[in-house]
Amino acid sequence: MSERIVIGSRGSELALSQSEQIAHALRARAPDTDVVIEIIRTTGDKITDVPLAQIGGKGLFTKEIEEALLAGAIDLAVHSMKDLPTELPPGLCLGAVPKRENPRDVLVSSAGLTLDQLPPGARVGTSSLRRAAQLRAFRGDLALLPLRGNVNTRLRKVSEGGVDAAILAAAGLSRLGLSHQITQEIPETIMLPAPAQGALAIETRQDDAEILRRLAPLDDPETRRAVAAERTFLAAMQGGCQVPLGALATRSGESILLDACVCSLDGARILRCRTSSRHDRPEDAGNQAAAELRARGAGALLESLR
Repeated sequence: MSERIVIGSRGSELALSQSEQIAHALRARAPDTDVVIEIIRTTGDKITDVPLAQIGGKGLFTKEIEEALLAGAIDLAVHSMKDLPTELPPGLCLGAVPKRENPRDVLVSSAGLTLDQLPPGARVGTSSLRRAAQLRAFRGDLALLPLRGNVNTRLRKVSEGGVDAAILAAAGLSRLGLSHQITQEIPETIMLPAPAQGALAIETRQDDAEILRRLAPLDDPETRRAVAAERTFLAAMQGGCQVPLGALATRSGESILLDACVCSLDGARILRCRTSSRHDRPEDAGNQAAAELRARGAGALLESLR
C-alpha cells in the first residue's frame, strides 16, 4: 500500500484550494498516508497577456500535468473539469468526479448592480467567448473588456475601477470563500455555463489500482452523469474550452435534461435546445443536442470561427 500520494496541481490560489480539498478527503480516510501537492506550471499559466481564444490548442491548463502523470512523477491530478479536454491521453482516466459546486456564472459589480441595472456602456470584464456572446445577446449596449488572471486579480480590477463589473464562475468564488462578492447569479436562461463548469476532475493512471481504490469514495455518480452529458455535447460539436457554446445537465426523475447552446461571437445568433435521455445514458442527451443544433446550422456557425 502506498504511504505517499503526490497530487499535481496548477499554482493558482483556486487550483491549490481545489487540490487541498481532495488532499484533505484522502487524509481523512487514511490518516497515516502522506498526501502532498506538487505545483506544475502549465502553458495557460505562462501566457497571461493574450486572450485564451487566440492561443488555441487543447489542454492549455492540463498538458504538462498529464505529462507528469504519465511519467509517474505524480499519482493524480486535480483539474477544473471545464479545462480538461474531452479526450484524455491513452493510459489516463477520470478516477473520480466529486460532487459539483454551483455550475452557474455570476456577476460581480462594484456598485452592486445586476445585469438589468447596469447603465448603457458599462464596462464588463470577461475573456470567455461563451460569456461574451451570451451577454451581447442579452445586453448589446454594454462594453465588454478582456479580463484574465486569477480570481483575486479579476476581483481587484472590479474594486479598483478597471471595469464596472466582471463575470466569473460561482464555483470558484465559493471554493475561495468569496461568495459574498457575488452581486447576481446569472440565470441559465440568460447565460448557459461552460460544459462541466463547477465540477472537479481527478485524473490518474488507468493501471494504478491502489490510487483508483482510494479515489472511489470521492466519486459522485450524479455529477459524473451530468458532466458526461455536457462533455459529450462538447466533443460532438468538436469544440474546445474556448468556443462559444454552453451546456447544463440536470436530473429530472429517471431522466437527464440537457440545455445546450451554440453562439455567434457577436451574440446575433444563439441556437439553443433541450434534450433528454435516461439518467444512466447521459451521453445520449449530449449526442442528441449536438445533432439537433447541427441540423439548425450550429456546425457551420462554429466552423466560421475557426
